[in-house]
Amino acid sequence: MDELIKLMAVYAIPVIFAITLHEGAHAYAARYFGDNTAYVLGRMSLNPFKHIDPIGTLLIPVGLYLLTGGAFVFGYAKPVPINFSKLNKPKRDMAWVALAGPAANFVMALGWILVSILLQKAHVEEVFFLEVARAGITANLVMFALNLFPMLPLDGGRILVSILPMKQSIQFSKIEPYGFVIVLVLMYLNIFTYWLNLVMMLTQALLQLILSPLQFLLN
Repeated sequence: MDELIKLMAVYAIPVIFAITLHEGAHAYAARYFGDNTAYVLGRMSLNPFKHIDPIGTLLIPVGLYLLTGGAFVFGYAKPVPINFSKLNKPKRDMAWVALAGPAANFVMALGWILVSILLQKAHVEEVFFLEVARAGITANLVMFALNLFPMLPLDGGRILVSILPMKQSIQFSKIEPYGFVIVLVLMYLNIFTYWLNLVMMLTQALLQLILSPLQFLLN
């Protein structure tokens, strides 16, 4: 239990930011491309309480952590309501709205890596701050990779629907009611882990490349 409390203290701020900006980015992108649904319902917001789901964000992850000894953790936020038919060009713009969430996580991961670099260069020895920065990197990389998995209703599935020809797009959309079950089964069987590890590794390499000029200047 002490380990769980420590883990929650370290991950609380990074996860709240990761969820809030992810969902907020979807809402802002949807409005930009013509759908005001999230705005009218008050979901185009950076207020964490607008996006946190008590069951999906808190109860389920903690319960799974305790039941599996930390081996399997999964959670979700309240999805931003989007009426894709109201987008200026629904099939095309769906991809941009879906991509906005993972893009926000990519930028946040970049920010947390920058924070980690600056903390080390400032010789900050407080372990908690260093662990929070690492948690911020991990949380956003996981959200980025998880949401880009090409399965509905995840963002990667929306992007795939957008780029597939209309006939194949309609056929693929029929999977959506079973999408989360499929993802959970893949997670439980550890098959999903290969996707997460690969995407996270490649993304972290890209982020390090982006920040390499700064690291060169600081060395």
